[in-house]
Amino acid sequence: MTDILLLLDQIRAIASTGLHYAQNPYDQERYQHLLHLAALEYSALTGLTEAQVIARFRQELGYITPKVGVDAAIFDAQGRILLCKRSDDSTWCLPCGWAEVGLTPEENIAREVREETGLEVRVGQLIQVMAFFPHSGGGPHAGYGLIYHCVPVGGALRPSHETPQLAYHDYTQVADWHFDHRQRAAAAFEFWRRIQQGESGNA
Repeated sequence: MTDILLLLDQIRAIASTGLHYAQNPYDQERYQHLLHLAALEYSALTGLTEAQVIARFRQELGYITPKVGVDAAIFDAQGRILLCKRSDDSTWCLPCGWAEVGLTPEENIAREVREETGLEVRVGQLIQVMAFFPHSGGGPHAGYGLIYHCVPVGGALRPSHETPQLAYHDYTQVADWHFDHRQRAAAAFEFWRRIQQGESGNA
């Protein structure tokens, strides 16, 4: 299914970009039809309605590029990573979210951590950039996830409506992960381990 979704994402990008630049009304009609066909297939594969898919497509204008998400890697003294249990699918993930326009990556991740966990953090080093592709569990878009090492400097753990449970975990003992967040947690833990051993966090 992943290959089909990736193909549909490429078709969607071609159609949306074409609609932005096309001047000829016949070309615009063709691109609109292509977008409609992609939406029909997305709907069948993801369970979203065609209207929901089209609405998501229309949120993006201009030249279509990958979406950008930000993730926070926050550890306690024992090397356990802070995870959030999501309200939408009851799986565990790092504090995360889409980057908002007008904020730096560091400002975005500090905002996400504050909203989802109640913690104020100092945003440290960029640990890794992870590519992700369209998938049935996370939506019809490709993108990049920026994983930052973050250190709490204030606040207190406070669940939110999006993250009703918060806890520090040994990531190897967690079974129900959101999409690829186990890989993200593993990369973050390796970074933390190297820091504790006095090594450079860089690979």
